[in-house]
Amino acid sequence: MKTNEGKVDRIFRVILGLGLLSLVFAGPQTMWGLIGIVPLATGVLGFCPLYKMIGIDTCPLSTKNK
Repeated sequence: MKTNEGKVDRIFRVILGLGLLSLVFAGPQTMWGLIGIVPLATGVLGFCPLYKMIGIDTCPLSTKNK
């Protein structure tokens, strides 16, 4: 898997994922918060399968895995 997410994109995804996961334990305590696993995982890995299918790449050329 080649990295296809930039630094800002990854940080945003990790924050969003943690925020959604917090809904499982605090606030409305709904299981819908488990959907936060997806942005958290893609942010940590730096690879988004949807970006790959659409052809989007937010990663700068100098930091791509070769």
